[in-house]
Amino acid sequence: FVAILFADIRGFTAISEGKLPYDVVFLLNRYFRTTGQAIEAAGGRVDKFIGDGVMAIFGLTVEPQTACRQALDAARRMIVSLEDLNRALANDLDQPLRIGIGLHSGPTIVGEMGYGRATQLTAIGDTVNTASRLESLTKDFTAELVVSQELVDQAGIDLGAYERHDVEIRGRQGRLAVRAIKRAAELTAMS
Repeated sequence: FVAILFADIRGFTAISEGKLPYDVVFLLNRYFRTTGQAIEAAGGRVDKFIGDGVMAIFGLTVEPQTACRQALDAARRMIVSLEDLNRALANDLDQPLRIGIGLHSGPTIVGEMGYGRATQLTAIGDTVNTASRLESLTKDFTAELVVSQELVDQAGIDLGAYERHDVEIRGRQGRLAVRAIKRAAELTAMS
């Protein structure tokens, strides 16, 4: 049982358009450092960076409730850190960086996967796919964070003040209850 986080920069193609390759690499590396530090500070493990996105795993060494609380705390920390990064890069960006974050939890296949030097510990399965789809839904709900009600319930917290939606997830049977959180920095520290 793990919690999975997916995050992606909104409109990164437009942001990087017209920038020198060095500047794009500099910007991404600053973002990756900021994001990675927030995830690790909350108790998670960065699984991989994919283009301008990130996947993280929580719960490799802790019980499910803690994993879910850590994932929510990581989302909050990521947004707060991104606000700091945007202030630091204000003179270099036409518009501030914005991200969408999806969180889901459940039973997952975790193990060493890959080939040769590209082998790494990772997670696969429905929980991972669902977290990725929830990240995509942040665009539809104009929210920084979309989190499954399953993760919220497992964390043992009340997010009843936030919008609830029942959504269809491609590749999944039935509907999934989610919470759409416009500003993840509003979440209180949970770890």
